[in-house]
Amino acid sequence: MKVFLFAPVLGTLISLPALAATIAMEDQSQLQAPAAAHPATQFQPPLESELPDNAYGTLVRQGYALFVDTKRLAPKFVGNGLNCSNCHLDQGRLANSAPLWGAYPMYPAYRKKNDKVNTFAERLQGCFQFSMNGGTPPTADSPEITALSVYSYWLASKAPLGVELPGRGYPEVPSSASTYDLAQGAEVYKGQCAVCHGAEGQGQKVGDSYVMPPLWGKNSYNWGAGMHRINTAASFIKYNMPLGKGGSLTDQQAWDVAAYVNSHERPQDPRLVDGSVEKTRVKFHANDGVNLYGQTVEGVLIGQGIR
Repeated sequence: MKVFLFAPVLGTLISLPALAATIAMEDQSQLQAPAAAHPATQFQPPLESELPDNAYGTLVRQGYALFVDTKRLAPKFVGNGLNCSNCHLDQGRLANSAPLWGAYPMYPAYRKKNDKVNTFAERLQGCFQFSMNGGTPPTADSPEITALSVYSYWLASKAPLGVELPGRGYPEVPSSASTYDLAQGAEVYKGQCAVCHGAEGQGQKVGDSYVMPPLWGKNSYNWGAGMHRINTAASFIKYNMPLGKGGSLTDQQAWDVAAYVNSHERPQDPRLVDGSVEKTRVKFHANDGVNLYGQTVEGVLIGQGIR
């Protein structure tokens, strides 16, 4: 898959910072992504060569740049060290990595998370608030949401509306009664993950920019992000990690290491109820998949947050 490499966009339609001649090092789409298991049966998004040289093409390119370089291009809306492309690999193209082409055609849609029908713009706002720990997200008509929406639309432009395409989202990873072993997860992390993400989940930086994302601590996703669910993280890990070796871990290893990662502190859920972890757990986490928010692990209450 060809990676976008483009010169700065002149006369931009939106007020984003100037783009670098090539995407910054924190763009992990430049790393080799695993090939799709059955590429012939999966939706194929359009190629860069198909983009028109007009205002629409310019906005698509801006959305792409924002997607892979979010922290640098939208710093006031990103409160951690992550980019959109950390959880949606290969520039949001990769099947089984919650690709944008699988998400855009399914909205508007009801979401249990906020008990309402969400537009795609509202879905993006949620990503900024929780996964990017960005506080108040950009408005629905902001330059950032507009550019990301247009990029998503372009990737999905050949996809049918309202159809759950193969490769959409993160495929569910079964577990026997959703059990996990934190000690085993620590071993999997040490052997398979620490080389990229650091022994303490701190990620790796070159200068001020992350080249490998932090998995816990103040610069990772907060307790409201979908990835805090062990089942969601296990699905992402099983099909996408280690990078370039998706599918190499067993189902149980994926569950164990997902639980280990999510047994560590991270920024507080911004929906915190009356300053109480327990009230927040009951309202938002008790029926939200498998997670450790508000539970005690090795004598420590999980979910107190970290700044």
